[in-house]
Amino acid sequence: MTAQIVTANRLGDGAVIYLGRDDIWGERLGGAAVARSQDEAAALLARAEAPAHRTNVVGPYLMDVIDEATAPRPASNRENIRALGPTVRSDLGRQAEIPGRR
Repeated sequence: MTAQIVTANRLGDGAVIYLGRDDIWGERLGGAAVARSQDEAAALLARAEAPAHRTNVVGPYLMDVIDEATAPRPASNRENIRALGPTVRSDLGRQAEIPGRR
């Protein structure tokens, strides 16, 4: 099984967010809780869909990631774009914060 995390959009502003290890949603992919089995993934998604989370989050789903030692990274181009921002200008979005990426 591929490692997975839960991603969604914040209801207030539409920002891409990830469910963290402490069940707190954050904008950084590196802080996401990683599921390494189908059972862990199902439990993680169930936590994301709990009524307490559904008041400020829309559309949570499991996302495949490459589980690296430093932080997970998206396994698909679509999720990479969601994580980093627009592809037409590297000075916009979260990708602008990455050193040497301009």
